[in-house]
Order: sequence, then C-alpha cells, then structure tokens
Amino acid sequence: MQAIAAENNLSETAFFVPPGEDFALRWFTPVAEIDLAGHPTLAAAYVILSVLEPGRERVAFATQKSGALVVTRQGDKLAMDFSARLPAPKPGLGDVGAALGATPREVLAARDGLAMFASEAEFAALKPDFAKVAALDCLGLIATAPAAPGGDWDFVSRFFTPKHGIAEDPVTGSAHCTLVPYWVRKLGKSRLAARQISKRGGALWCEDRGDRIEIAGRCAPFMRGTIRL
Repeated sequence: MQAIAAENNLSETAFFVPPGEDFALRWFTPVAEIDLAGHPTLAAAYVILSVLEPGRERVAFATQKSGALVVTRQGDKLAMDFSARLPAPKPGLGDVGAALGATPREVLAARDGLAMFASEAEFAALKPDFAKVAALDCLGLIATAPAAPGGDWDFVSRFFTPKHGIAEDPVTGSAHCTLVPYWVRKLGKSRLAARQISKRGGALWCEDRGDRIEIAGRCAPFMRGTIRL
C-alpha cells in the first residue's frame, strides 16, 4: 500500500476492503501511513455509495487509528462523522511565524499546529518555509483566518505537512477536526461553511456536535483504471 501511495504521489491514497457488511479503511501519504484523512474517506465512500452499492445511504468504515467512521448520503453531498480535536496552547511548538513568513495573532495545537491570522488577505499571502514547518513539534500546520465579509464562507484555511511529503494539501478534512471547534467558539455558531484556499481549493460544510463534528462535501470522479503489481 505504501508503494502504491508513493507511485500515486497524491496527498493521500485510501485503501478499503469489505470484511463483512462494512469496510476496513487505511490512508497513506507518499511517505507514511497516517491516522486520519478526510477527502480520501469521502472519495472511498463515494465509490461505495455511487459505484459499488448505489442503493446504500450510509457506509461505516472500521479504522485502526481513528475508530469507526460513518459517511452518510446528504442530497448531493456526503457527510462524514469525525472526532473533534480542540486546539490548546502548546509551549515549545517552535517559531511558527518564521515558518509561515508572517506572525499569527494566535498559535494553538492539537495533532496539528494552528496559526490564526486577522484577515483573509494577510493569510492568503503567506509564503511558508517548508523546512521550518517540518521542524515544528506537530504533524502538520494549519493556517486560518476569518473569511472576507460578504462572501459564502465563515472561515478559510490552508494546511502544510512537509513531514509527510506534502508541502500544501489541497483539501484537509482532518484539519477541520481542529478548525471547526476553534471557529465555533470564535464565531458563536454551530454550523460553518469553510473554504480551503489551496491552489486547487475545496469547500466544506461543517457542524459542531460536541465531541464529534460533521464534515460534508462533494466528490467529482475523474479516473478509473487498473494498477499492475
């Protein structure tokens, strides 16, 4: 699986198998297995619910590192149920400002570091030093800011994880396990619309449910093929 993920050279590759009624699921970056990944989970659920078993309305995944994960059809979206990861102060994280090329207003951490900037414009202009990002005491680094007023989004984000061979991830469901509880407390609302403004970009519709969060998104199939081993 690791060799296939390296050959794919995408942020993550998901692998699932049907041991029974539900499915086992694992995720690999080009260099390592990881504990949770959102958009490949969404993609795996799309394949099951739209291609393999289109009559199903939900699929449950058993994972070694994140327990049971359920994905449910929700109109033209698929909604994932994940554990929340509330960020907190973490002394000794490292020089986040030097790693991102700008000084954030607030720095916290859960699995990943989280750096909050005051405006979308300030945050969009970041030019990370990926060697310095990799040296921080966290798996990856989330940068976030309130969305520009008058738009469709409540907050925006970017996600950097060079430790796992990914300079900037296009869309990151697992990062929103930290972003959603953070912004729920900042904005005082339980339903949030989020935009990850990587080069490719992505939209996520999120709901806070205490120690769990729901993240919904859309999938777009683009390729079907066979891997030769």
